Amino acid sequence: MKTLFRTRAGRWLSAAALLALSAPAMASTLNQNVSWTIDRAGTSTKYRVVAYGDSIFAGYNGSISNAARYSAPTVDAEYLSARWNADIESIRRAKSGAVARDVYENKIVAERSYMQAASTRVVSFEMCGNDGLQARSAFKSQTGTCDYSGLDAAINSCKTYVSAAMDYINANAHANTKLKVISNLYYPGYNADNVQSSCRDAGTGQTVNMRDRFLPAIAKMNYWMCEYARQKGFKCADSFAQYMGADYDSNGDGQIDSDALRYVAGETESSYITRTSVTLRPTLRDANTHFVSSSSSYDYIQSDDTHPTYTGGTVSAGLWGGSTGSGAPRYTSFTGGRSPIWNQYGHERMGWALSVYQPATP
Repeated sequence: MKTLFRTRAGRWLSAAALLALSAPAMASTLNQNVSWTIDRAGTSTKYRVVAYGDSIFAGYNGSISNAARYSAPTVDAEYLSARWNADIESIRRAKSGAVARDVYENKIVAERSYMQAASTRVVSFEMCGNDGLQARSAFKSQTGTCDYSGLDAAINSCKTYVSAAMDYINANAHANTKLKVISNLYYPGYNADNVQSSCRDAGTGQTVNMRDRFLPAIAKMNYWMCEYARQKGFKCADSFAQYMGADYDSNGDGQIDSDALRYVAGETESSYITRTSVTLRPTLRDANTHFVSSSSSYDYIQSDDTHPTYTGGTVSAGLWGGSTGSGAPRYTSFTGGRSPIWNQYGHERMGWALSVYQPATP
């Protein structure tokens, strides 16, 4: 006989089903698709923005049945609604727990019809986070001699599928599309990783600091996300800089930390890695405490130490299927191009970072 469990929704599931769908952290995957329209007063004109990704764009919050209503792509849509004085349909096709190949094959390619609609004006995507998380987990469990090949494989997979995704979007997004954007990776668990490994380096015979090993790997992924964007006609929303650097000049170099950490178009991989992982490393901070001034901070990461914080409620998304809905914008205008909470939550910050590239007209 199957063992059954009653969920909060009153449905019954087998133990196997619960284990398969319990959480991205267990290397499972969960489709979390949402369509939410910013319904602006006084207009019936509607444009579409399409976002593909994993649990980040999904707005994952630990639930198998709901997700953040205002994850980053829908925050971006709210900004766009104000800029264009139009209704904006935010389509999020996301799969929590998915590695880059999965996002590419089963979201971007398999669900290309969403970006092929004539109303599409913006296409964005993010991936590679789960490649990195899985490689990190595998490395943490190692004993004996350290094997770094898993980290290298994650970097190479990220590069392969980011490049392929951009090529595919360029070939398949509707001709009316005005903007294509990728969001790169912040570093969840930055403080927690400041510990020694259980394995020992083959050359030195010593354990290695895990953050020392993971930071350059993330930097390589982030460099190629932004560099491929430059080469292939995309914009790069630098979430690493937005999350990991403070919004003031903490080291007295004349630059706001979050600005100084940003990818610089045309720089080499070596230059970017040295700048972000070595030169400016003293300015990096765990995004659980994102400083907006020298004396004020906000928490950008949920209690799972992985996913961005959010506000604005939840929508059905996950085990029981996706959801479609609409609502008035929370803010009808933005002074200086920023909402009053643009830097107070992780998803609000990422949504603003996506919005800075919006064209003036549809």
